[in-house]
Amino acid sequence: MQKGRLIVIDGIDGSGKSTQVELLKGYLGSKGVPLQTISFPRYEDNTYGKLIKRYLEGEFGGTNQVNPYLMALAYAGDRSLAKPLIEKWLSEGKVVLANRYVSSSKAHMGASLPKEKREEFFKWLDELEYQTNGLPFADLTILLSIDPKIALKNVSGGAPDIHEEDLQHLERANQIYLSLAKSGNNWCVVDCMKDGRMKKPANIHQEILQILP
Repeated sequence: MQKGRLIVIDGIDGSGKSTQVELLKGYLGSKGVPLQTISFPRYEDNTYGKLIKRYLEGEFGGTNQVNPYLMALAYAGDRSLAKPLIEKWLSEGKVVLANRYVSSSKAHMGASLPKEKREEFFKWLDELEYQTNGLPFADLTILLSIDPKIALKNVSGGAPDIHEEDLQHLERANQIYLSLAKSGNNWCVVDCMKDGRMKKPANIHQEILQILP
């Protein structure tokens, strides 16, 4: 059986990741493509996810008060527990759509570090996730690029977490995402903005379909 493909939809909070995963799931399903979806973090599935939820709710302090290396361990632990599932789906020839992946930790945890210390952190995180924990690499990462100010408005209606409510954090994370996309050969960037506004989800979806092989 042909090996499946791991496709990651990523971007800062408020970029429409969940919406695009659902639209892509519906499209591929209508074409008879075998697939599974998974969303990280999995807040209620395990101890790591519950710890991440507490962090995002501000229990341990703000984004600049928590050691990014320590929190990255929790995010990595959550993904590591999902590894058997992901590998099973891929071995069955399924397309696995992931809402966030290792790239998310690079962007959001890296945003809490000075620029000159980020490369060292990325190298450490790659070793942890891909070598120590043995996670599969993404075949394709689709970055939903959005103006952080618009993203902030998109998440302001609910109860924003410490990432979502911090414009400076979102701006730094967005810069890291764009930098990662430039340096990675398995990345594609979808510009979600037009004339200062966010494009309609259906239009963004159509652009994503143009990317898929």
